[in-house]
Amino acid sequence: MKFKAIKGHQRSGTEGKDATYVDAAGWGKYRWWRYLLGLVVIFFVGLVVGGIATPRIAFLLGGQEALAAFSRLDYAAFGPVGSFVAVRAIFPFFLAGILLAVTLVHRRHPRTLITARERISWRRVGHGFVAWFVPFCLVAGLGQYLFYPDTFSFNFDLATFALFVPLAIVFTAIQTTTEELFFRGYIVQGASLVWTNRVFLALVPATIFALAHLLNPEASAGGWLTVFFNYFLVPGLLWTAVSLIDGTTELAIGAHFANNIGGVLLFNVVGSAVNAPALFTISKFHATYAALSMLVAVPVFLAIAYKVFKRDKAFAPVSQSDR
Repeated sequence: MKFKAIKGHQRSGTEGKDATYVDAAGWGKYRWWRYLLGLVVIFFVGLVVGGIATPRIAFLLGGQEALAAFSRLDYAAFGPVGSFVAVRAIFPFFLAGILLAVTLVHRRHPRTLITARERISWRRVGHGFVAWFVPFCLVAGLGQYLFYPDTFSFNFDLATFALFVPLAIVFTAIQTTTEELFFRGYIVQGASLVWTNRVFLALVPATIFALAHLLNPEASAGGWLTVFFNYFLVPGLLWTAVSLIDGTTELAIGAHFANNIGGVLLFNVVGSAVNAPALFTISKFHATYAALSMLVAVPVFLAIAYKVFKRDKAFAPVSQSDR
């Protein structure tokens, strides 16, 4: 299968060639120490500022009892909807840190973490969503029900579910977009200053992504099988490779949102990293099935992303001021 990257125009000095979002690492201010400073800004805003603000948000929502529950990490005390929001309250701060780092430290548009074009192709993001949502429903939903029907139960509390849907969409979109901008955007761009080899650029964020999720309950339950297949291989390696081939992170942003929103609204596993009042609850996590299902989901995703959908026509290149 031969892929042709979606490209814009290269930074000054190589205007005759096309550029991908990785090339945008050399736009604006791009010395290596700026990427280190950018990481400091991201983690300071995310961990320090976010760590100070989120307990106060919990206090405003539920008073002293909510603050005490938040302090001892007892998110279940917030209820099914509140616990979901409490866990994800930190991601807006990480997103703000990323935007500040790119804008103030690197002096370029945050859009360049996604594409080297003048505009983001939201249609392409939608393509990524559909391309992953279809195999997700087939594998995580229908396939798992056929193999383990006794583990499925329907959520009859539709009033809570209706309240939960808009919150789930907003907070999941913030979470997945933040992770994509950081792992497949900022990390890949920073690593490209060390070596532009695509294998290297794919392995670096995939490894960091897997390590960052080692504390998830699924990793403890499934061991190396889950860590390799469900974190390192997908989404870590696959979506990074797709982004490098495609020249943008648009497909990965859509696919990541599809993966997480499906697990939040449709099929939620008890004891997973995300406890949510989804339509269907799965009482047991099957690590072997979850790992092997990735081998089915990956080719379906690639077939839909590159065979079913046609590519957008090239947008205008990034303006000279963004470079």
